[in-house]
Amino acid sequence: MNFKKNIFSITSKKEFEDLTLKIFNFQIKNNKIYRNYIQLLKVDPFQIKKISEIPFLPISFFKTHCICCCSSSQKKRNPEMIFTSTGTTGIKSRHYISDLLIYINSIYKGFEYFYGAIETFKFLALFPPVFFRRRNRNDSSLIYMMKYLIQKTYKNGSHFISYKDRISLKGDIKKNIFIFGLSFSLLDFIEKNKNPIIDENRKNNIIIMETGGMKGKRKEIIREELHHVLKKGFCVENIHSEYGMTELLSQAYAKKNGRFRCPPWMKVYIRDTEDPLIHIRKNNKIGGIDIIDLSNYLSCPFISTDDLGKKINEEEFEILGRMDFSDIRGCNLMTF
Repeated sequence: MNFKKNIFSITSKKEFEDLTLKIFNFQIKNNKIYRNYIQLLKVDPFQIKKISEIPFLPISFFKTHCICCCSSSQKKRNPEMIFTSTGTTGIKSRHYISDLLIYINSIYKGFEYFYGAIETFKFLALFPPVFFRRRNRNDSSLIYMMKYLIQKTYKNGSHFISYKDRISLKGDIKKNIFIFGLSFSLLDFIEKNKNPIIDENRKNNIIIMETGGMKGKRKEIIREELHHVLKKGFCVENIHSEYGMTELLSQAYAKKNGRFRCPPWMKVYIRDTEDPLIHIRKNNKIGGIDIIDLSNYLSCPFISTDDLGKKINEEEFEILGRMDFSDIRGCNLMTF
């Protein structure tokens, strides 16, 4: 079955469920680590007939194992790329990418699902110097995504910027400007640009997106406080957010109020903090975040993360922080 094609053409809940079960069977046959994990849980994979019965692999396995599928045709195939987490403590996660085109499709189709044609934007990637210097490296999935978006739209003037750069977002009314940045880099930027950064008549043409992450550079604050400061500094009505991580090839986006939505091939579940094998069905109940990301079918699409969150409704969820004793890592969220 052509998973690469079918994943990005999902249009219904039934299509998602049917394809998820097929990919689960593919994982059982080809992912030794995941298969052994299920056996240790004493779960019979051949008895699993519903998504709700699928076990999720703890995300920590990406730190200690090579999580990948190795069918007979792939045993000698080296990964096209290895993404490494940017954690500030502990062992870093490594995501072995067997087919980079899948990630590219996820970036492209995921972004356009929420925001429309990439070619209509001018992208400014705002990162601190250490990330800015890493833009020519290939071990950061976030930097790779930024490079891809910039390369697709370089004719629009897209480029990397540092928080030290003094730029003006005034004028140039015809272009839609999309600014990505780590939380503390966005804060640094508005502090260095004391004058109003955006004209009143440009508010509808500019999107500010925080990818989270104070990285120990600033005191951690809740997302509501961060967004309040950023809205005032950039003179915009809403701050957008991106939720992604090294271990996943897809991203969820929030256009306002920190309410995230997933693309059709990705789904979030809330697990009971006392029994990790049980998912909470009621909305607004806090628990651990479990994720199905079908674009991960060559590594593992069933991931149990160290993040806390809650479902607002069937389509929306919030990220509330990190679980106790988990690493402060990545660029994907705030930590309480």
